[in-house]
Amino acid sequence: MTAQTFEWRNKSVLVTGGTGSFGRKFIEALLKRQPRKVVIFSRDELKQHEMRQQFSDEGDSVVRYFIGDVRDGERLRRAFDGIDVVVHAAALKQVPACEYNPLEAIKTNIDGARHIVDAAIDAKVERVMALSTDKAVSPVNLYGATKLVAEKLLSRPTPMPVATGRSSPVCATATWLAAAAAWCRCSGSSATPAP
Repeated sequence: MTAQTFEWRNKSVLVTGGTGSFGRKFIEALLKRQPRKVVIFSRDELKQHEMRQQFSDEGDSVVRYFIGDVRDGERLRRAFDGIDVVVHAAALKQVPACEYNPLEAIKTNIDGARHIVDAAIDAKVERVMALSTDKAVSPVNLYGATKLVAEKLLSRPTPMPVATGRSSPVCATATWLAAAAAWCRCSGSSATPAP
């Protein structure tokens, strides 16, 4: 199966950080591929409300909104029920904020990655894909260091395919969806530059 033939149709997909800049673009592109269900998982109630204006969750909509934080493993386990594919985009990403609040960056970026893997294993999720950053290569700041550790956690052996991809919000297009499919197909994990 190539990236171009990966079938998002009829998949239940959960996107952590789904209300962020990447999540919004990714979900917009994903919805064109007719998934069975799209769960937008984020801790930002206001952004979820604003996103509802674009992607309704009423009637026969496949979109669902789930308030939660990747720091909360139990909440993730609840959200992962019935999910086929997880796209993990939640992170603290602002370098100055991470430097000033190092423990918060660790809780979100490192502990959050651990919770993603644990919840995915428990829920028997088919595939996990996580976003990372070029700052994880030879990190010189806390943000890069936390994302490097997250990559290491996500690359440990698991019963389901887990992959990380280094990307940016500008890559959240149909091309990125195809690349995501390729990353999701892998049997192990690798840090792969975005197309």
